[in-house]
Amino acid sequence: MTRVHIDRHKHLRDQPQTGHNRWHPDIPPIAEVGPGEEITLETRDGADAYLNPASTAADLAGLPPAVIHPLTGPIRVHGAHPGDLLAVEFLDIAPEPWGYTLILPGGGYLPDLLNQPYLAHWHCADGWATSPQIPGVRIPGAPFMGISGVAPSRDQLQQWSQREADLVARGGFAFLPEADMAVPAAVAQDGLRTIPPRGNGGNLDIKQLTAGTTLLLPVAVEGALFSTGDGHFAQGDGEVCLTAIEMGATCTVRFGIRSGEAERRNIRGPRYERSTPQPDTPGGLPPRFVATTGIPVDKDGVNHGADLNLAARNALLGMLELLQQRGYDQEQAYVICSVAVDLRISSLVNVPNVVVSAILPEDIFTG
Repeated sequence: MTRVHIDRHKHLRDQPQTGHNRWHPDIPPIAEVGPGEEITLETRDGADAYLNPASTAADLAGLPPAVIHPLTGPIRVHGAHPGDLLAVEFLDIAPEPWGYTLILPGGGYLPDLLNQPYLAHWHCADGWATSPQIPGVRIPGAPFMGISGVAPSRDQLQQWSQREADLVARGGFAFLPEADMAVPAAVAQDGLRTIPPRGNGGNLDIKQLTAGTTLLLPVAVEGALFSTGDGHFAQGDGEVCLTAIEMGATCTVRFGIRSGEAERRNIRGPRYERSTPQPDTPGGLPPRFVATTGIPVDKDGVNHGADLNLAARNALLGMLELLQQRGYDQEQAYVICSVAVDLRISSLVNVPNVVVSAILPEDIFTG
């Protein structure tokens, strides 16, 4: 079985032959495999080794944003052609023993909530994560790769760059190409940032992509050119404080090719599936939980019809209040929401007040 080795104590720029931190069709593959073959990919944490177990919140100011998401790859898959669907079967995702969750002012789903950086360290062992910064909590492990994707075509590269630039021109926000600290340097000028997901996959942050799940990606270039990174030990649906339990990981995958299926079925974005049933409770709910709900009414009492973002915000604010009533401070509560609370759409049809639920599993608490 092929294995790609990295040195997790080194930044990606010090081992550029192992990966990249931009999406571009011209990045050469670092390994090649055929359909049905397994490959193991060692990956760095999402902050590219700029943090370590001794880091403090003060160190977050020195974290360069341009290095975010060092990926291991690309991997060329023999026989994958544009129009095919690449089936990426996750066989194993082994976590490193240290992880972290960080909050940056102005980041996350509630950017106006906190104005100071925050950092929690996690010890990941025996299927659980515990943190001295979040006492009385034990998070069950469900490791998955935050980023998995294939290379965009040159047409996609241009189209996606243009649409994101148009969004910025209209007053929106997007991470446009940035040459600073791009790896490889040859694609620095027009390589797409890895922060938003796109039709090629990328930063999906879907917690269901654990071992046993198959990710389906439409192929746009010869060989597909698959890459992965940004491992997470656990995450709540929404990853609301900006980060999950971030970790380095060792990921083993097996590729399949569904010939012509993306073109034939007009599949333009990622899908995922699991054929082996997982033991779970009805509706995918934890055995014991408490949930808060939100509807689209702002703090001034103004109703905003069918506004899911506002409903989600209100559900999340309610959960933060609940956790603070249990003795956690605001930062601790925000971290717990990001690593364990699932935001789910409960109702779309009861207009004007759609409902979003924030679901907290009670079994994470040890006290």
